Amino acid sequence: MTALLTPQRHLFDIPAHIAYFNCAYNTPQLNASRDALLAGVQAKSQAWLRQPASFFDDAETLRGLASALFGGGAEGWAVVPAASYGLATAARAIEPTLRAGGGILLLDQDFPSNVLTWRRSAAERGAVIHTVPTPADADWTAAILAAMRPGLQVVAVPSCHWTNGAAINLVAVGAACRAAGAALVVDATQSLGAVPLSVDAVQPDFLVAAGYKWLLGPYGTGLLYASPHWRTARPLEESWLSREGAEDFAGLVNYADAYQPGARRFDVGEKCTPTLLPGLIAALQQLQAWGVPRIAASLAAINARIAEPLQRQGFGLLPPAQRSPHILGASLPANCSGHAGPLLAALRAQDVFISQRGASLRFAPHLHVDAADVQRLLQALRTALA
Repeated sequence: MTALLTPQRHLFDIPAHIAYFNCAYNTPQLNASRDALLAGVQAKSQAWLRQPASFFDDAETLRGLASALFGGGAEGWAVVPAASYGLATAARAIEPTLRAGGGILLLDQDFPSNVLTWRRSAAERGAVIHTVPTPADADWTAAILAAMRPGLQVVAVPSCHWTNGAAINLVAVGAACRAAGAALVVDATQSLGAVPLSVDAVQPDFLVAAGYKWLLGPYGTGLLYASPHWRTARPLEESWLSREGAEDFAGLVNYADAYQPGARRFDVGEKCTPTLLPGLIAALQQLQAWGVPRIAASLAAINARIAEPLQRQGFGLLPPAQRSPHILGASLPANCSGHAGPLLAALRAQDVFISQRGASLRFAPHLHVDAADVQRLLQALRTALA
């Protein structure tokens, strides 16, 4: 049994009166990340101290941390500014292989970035979008596997459904994609850092995650994994930093056609920013210190303390087997249908924060949450529903 972590509120700047259960929307920033970001801002004021190696070191540190946390080897990771950038990078690489009439499999009510990207690719290449309907039993894995068909070329799925945290078995989906000859593109933004994930086990073609959610990083940061098969594909942009010999600033006038090895060609152009990447580095170091399996187990324990009272109050919950550990999705009691807005406002008035996506309320804690927060949440719900 995985040992649980005690509340880590001291590592965040969260006042005692705030009960924050909205991390699927935006996680609170670690104090260590804040300090690293402030140091980066201050360092820019003394530009003469910045050496050429500084344009590369932070990105290399992030590659090593990503590999240690999620597998894939440091050569497989690139630094991106957003999930949409990473998904566009995957689409740019895969698009030339799409056939007219080829299939792209998406999920019903997936996050817009993972839908709009592939709609554009389908329009460009004459491919066909196939959307997996929301399964009545919440078993997205079975629904995805049942939707696999001849002619599919891309399967673009999240690591869990963003509206309610419904779990997806990416290892099973990855195996099915390889058997069908389809590329697997995963948007892991809504779980990477909170739920164990091994790219070596899943074997995605591409996997992307924005940094500001469960990676605990700042806005404007993210990670992209590219499998070896795609590491010679055309990148989204032609950054000089991604070319061979870029470390030799005096020689940059000798334009290089060859890219640096691995997934570095997919890095965003200004990966060298001293004001953002140190914040993500500090966050990943803290994730590594906690251990992602312990994070997941600890968040599952918090959500378990919320789930039973919600059921007693008439909320509808996903079956336990279909829940992710870090997000608890719930539908309103039948006698409150359509009244989520006033409920959320009533909770906010009591300094209790959750969110609604689609028809689901999302309860998404992190390690700052303690027993008092859970009690305040449950009491605020009882008051709001009375």
